[in-house]
Amino acid sequence: MTGRAARYLWGRWSLLLALFTALLLSVLCALPARAWADGGEQAQEDSAIDEAAGFGLNGFVRYNRGAQRLVDDTDLGYRFPVAEGSTVVIINMPQSIWVHIDPDAAQAAGFEADDEDDVNALIALIKQLDETHSRGGVLLADEDKVWVVSTQDEVVDGSYRYIFRAQVGDGYYTSVQPAEVAQGSTPSETAVVSGLDLGEGALWVDNAQLVAAADVAMEAAPTWQDELVSFFTGLDMRPFWVSLKTSAVALVVTFVLGLVAAWKTMGTSSRLKGLLDSVFTIPMVLPPTVCGFLLLLLFGQSTAVGRWLIDHGIALVFTWPAAVISAIVVSFPLMYRTALGAFEGLDAQMLDAARTLGWSEGRIFRRLMLPLAWPSIAAGTVLAFARAMGEFGCTLFFAGNYAGETQTIPIAIYFQWMSGNTDVALFWVIVVILFSFLVILFINIYTARSQRYRARGISRAERRQMAASGKADALEEHGGDALRIDREALSELLLGGCPTDAASTEGRR
Repeated sequence: MTGRAARYLWGRWSLLLALFTALLLSVLCALPARAWADGGEQAQEDSAIDEAAGFGLNGFVRYNRGAQRLVDDTDLGYRFPVAEGSTVVIINMPQSIWVHIDPDAAQAAGFEADDEDDVNALIALIKQLDETHSRGGVLLADEDKVWVVSTQDEVVDGSYRYIFRAQVGDGYYTSVQPAEVAQGSTPSETAVVSGLDLGEGALWVDNAQLVAAADVAMEAAPTWQDELVSFFTGLDMRPFWVSLKTSAVALVVTFVLGLVAAWKTMGTSSRLKGLLDSVFTIPMVLPPTVCGFLLLLLFGQSTAVGRWLIDHGIALVFTWPAAVISAIVVSFPLMYRTALGAFEGLDAQMLDAARTLGWSEGRIFRRLMLPLAWPSIAAGTVLAFARAMGEFGCTLFFAGNYAGETQTIPIAIYFQWMSGNTDVALFWVIVVILFSFLVILFINIYTARSQRYRARGISRAERRQMAASGKADALEEHGGDALRIDREALSELLLGGCPTDAASTEGRR
């Protein structure tokens, strides 16, 4: 093995090792902080403890929405359920945040409502658990409101009356009612008459159980290996397979259409060529959401084309074929522009020489244009595939977000983040970054190898001169990246493929 080959193999394996290490470290960084706990115990997911204060919370629940239906024929206005066993009710009101604590539970936990340190410790625990249960929603920690901790059973704040634990049958409810209910009327009827929206009186409600520190629900702290196994066991890999399948099918269509469009555009007049080039390239400069909206209009009920397709049983909107069409639309310009640039860079005299030898346009395209332009075409193919893999706006607009059908990796990243699953979103971000890096790496390696192969068309003296000067490729001194062609191989190719009469005539010469 030569020194150059050994260095090449060593560099390649070093690069693969670096990629694997980067992936592993990125996944480990995406794990929750508790994964790095050094053994011992920790509070359960719905619990929190403040050992210095001597109390904690168990069974934390967040209710983002209430209801205004009757409960056993009883009108409670706008209500939220109180979780069984809860002794703490937190209401996010329009102007303030009220925390109601059951007096008996406060006494048992050693909590003093008049102690500022105890109040601040309780608020910190509530904010901590509210964040872990928000699922991407607004946080109590972000609300710039006054906190009030009280043991009162009901309070009036502005136009609303709040009953923290209203009992109906065997259940308890947090009730939002008008501050004054007309005699002989119900809370809901009074709210309708006065034009008061009871739903605006409570943005959301949290429940928890206040306990002493010794009674906080604890569990063994998992190791990072346990967290890693748990993370990948619960990870939904369908976005990856949907992205891969969608991009692969779109690539086949884009590859064929892009090459044909570039080839045919070359042979048109300059005025028509400009028009075609603008039409084929415009999806590359339009925002993806605009492309998705136009596709939605074209294939939906708004146009004759869409209605005709739907009447014949072809419904494309919000389906997997719609995701494929979206990927084709956004990736086609990359394939087209790359192929067109490669074809226009070929030697026109060489193509004319092939025509004088009797070659058809199709044979010139297959035997000359494609092989000589292949490095650029390959690079454009990889870029088109990467663009299809990364498509978001057009796919979401036209195909929607359906897990296992149209939810690709970019869409999964957005909705996982919106749902509060930051670790899953970060994992998919890392996957996209690594994939993009591999795409660029492939293009660079392939380009370098192609440039080495082009050196076959130069003389030994020139090759020795290049080696002595330290040049790694066969670029012309005054031509930049001009493509070198093996003239002898080209002659054999042309003579081997020409008609018999032309070949014999060329031999007699």
